[in-house]
Amino acid sequence: MAGTQVVDAIKLKGSTDIVAEYFYYGVNNILYQRGIYPPESFSEEKKFGLSLFVFEIEELKKYFDDIMSHVKEWLANMMLEKLVVVIRCADTNEVLERWQFDVEDDRPGTKENSNPAPKSEKTVREEIRAVMRQITATVTFLPLLETPCNFDVLVYTHKDLETPESWGETGPQFIANSSQVRMRSFTTKIHKVDTCVSYKKTD
Repeated sequence: MAGTQVVDAIKLKGSTDIVAEYFYYGVNNILYQRGIYPPESFSEEKKFGLSLFVFEIEELKKYFDDIMSHVKEWLANMMLEKLVVVIRCADTNEVLERWQFDVEDDRPGTKENSNPAPKSEKTVREEIRAVMRQITATVTFLPLLETPCNFDVLVYTHKDLETPESWGETGPQFIANSSQVRMRSFTTKIHKVDTCVSYKKTD
């Protein structure tokens, strides 16, 4: 029919892949922008229409590849609730920043989905590009990390899901006396992702 637009809607596998891709480049972008590792530890890649940086440290690659293999499986089964990046002072172990990626089921028929219209991958990638720009811009207001820092990745799943034996359990790693900034959200119409950062207030 003339004038009708056909949207190549994202299916479950495509949604899983693009959300996992966002997590991968989002975490890399955070570690680069916050100076957790020296700039020479990263290489530049074009993704989501932006120049982003990914780490080249082999140990980190293996660590994150292991996490992402499970994250993709849990995204595909709608079992992932959130992914959290905790940045700590290496000397005192004090939590200085907490980056949280919340995942909601946004399929038609769920209470979160108020607009069941399909969405193209191109539109989703444009939304992710906007969030990535916000992550990059956080360096303008986040407190300077003046001491060496390290990081951990926390993964929250449905309570009845068995996690790998090599993974340990930990608390939520909240920050006392913190401020929080929310980024834009994006949705594939299957997964909805909200991103925020909490950070320790400075005197």
